[in-house]
Amino acid sequence: MRLGALRVSERSRAQLGLPLEPVPHALPVLETNQRGARFIALPVRRVLNSPATTGMGFWSLNPYVGCEFGCSYCYARKTHEWTMERATDAQAVGRTGGQTKVIASAAKQSPWEAFEHEILVKHAAPEVLLRTLDPAKLAGAELVIGTATDPYQPAERRFLLTRRLLEALLRFHGLRLGVITKSPLVTRDLDILTRLSQRHELSISISLASLDVALLRRLEARSPAPHARIRALERLTRAGLPAGLLVAPILPGLTDSWVALAALFEAARKAGARFVRDGPLRLGPAARAGFLPLLEREFPELVARYQRRYGGNVHAGKDYEHALQRRLAALREAFGFAVTSDR
Repeated sequence: MRLGALRVSERSRAQLGLPLEPVPHALPVLETNQRGARFIALPVRRVLNSPATTGMGFWSLNPYVGCEFGCSYCYARKTHEWTMERATDAQAVGRTGGQTKVIASAAKQSPWEAFEHEILVKHAAPEVLLRTLDPAKLAGAELVIGTATDPYQPAERRFLLTRRLLEALLRFHGLRLGVITKSPLVTRDLDILTRLSQRHELSISISLASLDVALLRRLEARSPAPHARIRALERLTRAGLPAGLLVAPILPGLTDSWVALAALFEAARKAGARFVRDGPLRLGPAARAGFLPLLEREFPELVARYQRRYGGNVHAGKDYEHALQRRLAALREAFGFAVTSDR
């Protein structure tokens, strides 16, 4: 996977929403956990998102819609809201065939909260993938799992959906595959990932914005601890898998200092990372709606800086991004990583 694939193209600066499937009015609730999250079955007829529909340079696949990790800067929250709006109406909750049917998000929950507490599970995704994946249509482009919501979020322990998708991909050969996750749960699938790496060109990215535990907890309410992610990265590389660190998003004034970034590069090197890739914060509509209120609440001293830098734009400005890339290039050279993000 290339760094450029992680950035919005010029023609899609507005951060296009992911394509949605028309779904029935009633969705069965599969389970409710002790954290208060509900897992809801989402029927789908297709699971692959093409570059033409997303504006990105790769194909994508997301087993879940919604995520319990609660990252304030997540751009995918609007997708969850759109999906729920299409799948529900204003009727009350009923019961059909012994299964509770959810007709609408809990009345007391905002769409922001629903993203973290009502996780839509594409339970039939592996079977749909087997029926619909045509390697010729990918035309050599990468297929990335986990671009919008984490494929190894807590729901995966229960539903094994990502594992089943990886098993389905074992039926094919010669694809370019990527996996992006914040979760050490990815190491559960070392066996399948090893087999996939023998059949395909595979890249596994462990996403981590900072090694500062206290800071990360303010930015990502329930994501795995930094040391757990670095340990997972080390397990992947020791198993001979092509894994590395994705430093994203890089937040101006919070995670972009020499010291903070150098700590991540050093941790990646010690863990045997094959690469370090990065992505500066993009403030599209969904990310803006979540991150800016948190900034005002947790880091009010930075509000004016963000207003100057971003204004109504997605990016922080070419001067900032060029300076950041020079810093990252120097760190790559210092820690022995390729100056470009290509393999």
